[in-house]
Amino acid sequence: MRCSDDSFYVVKFINNPQHMRVLANELLATRLAEAAGLPVPATDVVEVGDWLIQHTPELSIQLAGSTIPCQPGLQFGSRYVVHPLQGQVLDYLPMECLGQVRNLETFAGILALDKWTGNANGRQAAFWRKLRERKYTASFIDQGYCFNAGDWTFPDTPMRGVYARNEVYAGISGWESFEPWLSRIENLNDDVVWSAAGDIPPEWYAGDWGALENLARCLLERRTGVRELITAFRVSARNPFPNWREN
Repeated sequence: MRCSDDSFYVVKFINNPQHMRVLANELLATRLAEAAGLPVPATDVVEVGDWLIQHTPELSIQLAGSTIPCQPGLQFGSRYVVHPLQGQVLDYLPMECLGQVRNLETFAGILALDKWTGNANGRQAAFWRKLRERKYTASFIDQGYCFNAGDWTFPDTPMRGVYARNEVYAGISGWESFEPWLSRIENLNDDVVWSAAGDIPPEWYAGDWGALENLARCLLERRTGVRELITAFRVSARNPFPNWREN
C-alpha cells in the first residue's frame, strides 16, 4: 500500500488468519532488531479507513473458500526496502549468487536475535539492490512468528528461527562472528524493550497489558541465554558452522 508519507508498505491487518498478535510481534521484534543494529525495514502503524476497504476489493482475505473483508483500523506496516520503481527485490537468491550480497555477515546477528525472541518460523530475508547496482543487500523481514506467534511463549529448539541454507553461515568461525550484534543484545538497556512494547497499539494484544508486560520481562531475562541457544544449534546434526574454530 502507498501511504500518506508517499512510501510503499507491506501491510498486515489485525484480522489476518495467523493471529492478531503477529502485528505486535512484527513491531516489537523489528524495533529490537533495529536497536541491535541489524538491517530491517522501517516499521510504522498504518491507519486504514473503512471507506478504502469498502471501495477496494483487493483488501480482503481468502480463507477456506470465504472472502473476508480486511478490518479497518490500525495495522502494521513494513516499508518496502527499496522503492518499487527504483530497484529490485528478491525473496530468494540462488546460493551461487550469495557472493553478490554485501552484508552476508549479518545473518549471524539475526540468528542471535531470532534465538533471543524465540522465532518459531524459518528466517526470512529480502535481497534488494537499486538500479545499476551490482550487489544486493539483505534485509530481514517477517518477524510475525517471534515469541512463538500468538502464544507468546518460548519453546526453544535448535532448528527454530534459522535460515534454510547453511551457506549463509559459512563465514562464522567463532563467537567473534556474532559481534557486535550479540553483545548489543546481551547489554541492551531495559528501557529499549519497554519503549518498543509501549509503542504497540493495545488493540493488537486485546488490551491485555499484563500479557505484554510478561513478554517484555521474559525477553529481558533471556538476554543472558542467547549464547547457549546458539550453541544448541551449532552442535546439532545440521552442522551449520563448518568453519567454527574454538579459541
